[in-house]
Amino acid sequence: MLSRRRAPSIRKGCVCGAPDGPCGRRPANGLCRDTKNTIVTDGLPCPAARTLRANGAGTPGGRPPHPRSGPAAIEYDCRIMSRKTLLDPRRVREEIAQSAARLIAEDGLDYAGAKRKAARQLLGDTRVAGEWLPDNDQIEEELREYLALFQSDTQPDELRRLREVALDWMRRLAEFHPYVTGAVLNGTANAHSDIHLQAFTDNPKDVAIYLLNQNVQYDVSETRHFAGRADVETLSFLWRPRRDVDAIGVHLALYASDDLRGAVKADARGRVARADAAALRALVEAGKAPSEPE
Repeated sequence: MLSRRRAPSIRKGCVCGAPDGPCGRRPANGLCRDTKNTIVTDGLPCPAARTLRANGAGTPGGRPPHPRSGPAAIEYDCRIMSRKTLLDPRRVREEIAQSAARLIAEDGLDYAGAKRKAARQLLGDTRVAGEWLPDNDQIEEELREYLALFQSDTQPDELRRLREVALDWMRRLAEFHPYVTGAVLNGTANAHSDIHLQAFTDNPKDVAIYLLNQNVQYDVSETRHFAGRADVETLSFLWRPRRDVDAIGVHLALYASDDLRGAVKADARGRVARADAAALRALVEAGKAPSEPE
């Protein structure tokens, strides 16, 4: 996690406002060079300059700076600037992971979509081999860091609200053995996140009938089986817990009862991919502030 320290001095005349301290990047001649409002460093566009230029900063009549353009944002952007050439796969993976994390946190993209968009922003339309792309674990690590740095004042409450809604639906669907998965379970969900549930039942049609009896209008799609086998039917709908709050997307994937065997085992890092209502309730209770009533 990045420390919140006073931003270093800014290089005079640098459009991106990149400080000397965290990144230390300079063009070959040691001076900032402004070419169409893009700082070119070692022959590569400065990521911070690209971000600010996209927001209209540094251009005549451009939009006001993005709310993230303060010292913390500059420090974050400078951290993702390359110290090495982009021909280094490790650095490419790192920069794609950081950009993907930002897209997930700010735009609500899923991991696959955010990874593709981040790679396209960084490398253009070049076909990218797998070794140049980060895995989901690396993106999740960057996402946690981003949330802690930029959304620490709002994300915990948003996460708790989503967990409470998920728990409510798991109570309703108890006869179909529901489990929660994804960002709501692992703690990275925010206001842009949907709820992902999995039901394990030998009567999937009964789930659809139950939703219709509750006047829930749903769309039917397919989701890749978590074990990599054929796709499974998924029912998706919008749910508004109260009239004064925004609707939340809920996705309910329908699995056979036999699929549950071995599905709740922890991985090598001790993480579980899905949790039942009792486990989610424990997370909700643990997230309550000490001053709040039970």
